[in-house]
Amino acid sequence: MKAAIVGASGYSGLELIRLLLNHPNINIDTIVSPSNAEVKVDQVFPHLTDIVTTKFDSLDCQKLASHVDVVFFATPAGVSSEYIPTLINLGVLCIDLSGDFRLKGEGLYEEWYKHSSPPKEMLEKAVYGLPEFYREEISTATLIANPGCYPTATLLGILPIIKEKWGDPSSLIIDGKSGLSGAGRKTNQITHFSEGNENISAYKLGKHQHIPEIEEVLSDQSDKEIQVSFSTHLIPLTRGMMCSMYIDLTEEKTSLEVIEHYSSYYKKHPFIRIMPEGKWPTTKGVAGSNYCDIGISVDSRTNRLTVISVIDNLMKGAAGQAVQNMNLRFGFPERTGLELSPIFP
Repeated sequence: MKAAIVGASGYSGLELIRLLLNHPNINIDTIVSPSNAEVKVDQVFPHLTDIVTTKFDSLDCQKLASHVDVVFFATPAGVSSEYIPTLINLGVLCIDLSGDFRLKGEGLYEEWYKHSSPPKEMLEKAVYGLPEFYREEISTATLIANPGCYPTATLLGILPIIKEKWGDPSSLIIDGKSGLSGAGRKTNQITHFSEGNENISAYKLGKHQHIPEIEEVLSDQSDKEIQVSFSTHLIPLTRGMMCSMYIDLTEEKTSLEVIEHYSSYYKKHPFIRIMPEGKWPTTKGVAGSNYCDIGISVDSRTNRLTVISVIDNLMKGAAGQAVQNMNLRFGFPERTGLELSPIFP
């Protein structure tokens, strides 16, 4: 089968190239970067010399639809919604790594992303691409809205408690920390080496665009309206993300009981690993892989649960999850092209 990658000059697009080059069922047919059109890929990215020998293409929906089976959009917010409706109407599966089709609520894009909402009929077609909770819907989707990195780590970490009603959602606090690649390749002051190195900085407190995404999925999965307190920080790592979540339990539980619940819940999901009691996940432990590692602790004094969820923001938080979704949609084994051990040390 043939794939196209739109926005291939960004970190997530580059990661898609790396993964699909080694996927046994997919050939990369077209690599799109309008700003680099007709330039050889290895001229822009020398690390791909003798690996990718083609040129970047411009974006032509009619041309793509005539000879590819799936199009990945790894573009900034507001871009994919311009082109995906055309491709969907031409019968091409689209997997969108931006936030353009994740939100269903009226007015949310204007408020959080500062651009107009995509067409309503496209939002209704879009399936939220979190495989561990929307597997059946993904298997028949024509448009898959790949989750954001923070929502992926958060939702995988806290949903088993929320769905079981073991925790009080009104008490949920999420503390997120991301490596600098999460901000993309575009330079800005906060990711400048001199300011990001040996530094931790909070940003977008109470205003992060992933807040409504987290709340919408939590509400959908629990059948009640949920709001969260969510804080985000940049840490001096290239890749990696840790979300620490704190929630009051509704009944007394031990750490072991909660660990057993999570282990049972994720038993059939190959990319979720639950740490044993007293062990905690690390960003290095998932780097370069599609795994989400989850650690659990119950404070018996306060009856408060702490969940630590760790992913590689470019893999399970972006390109890896997109390939996982493609596998589910086309009926390939879920692990295909993703059986990568973490890069350690």
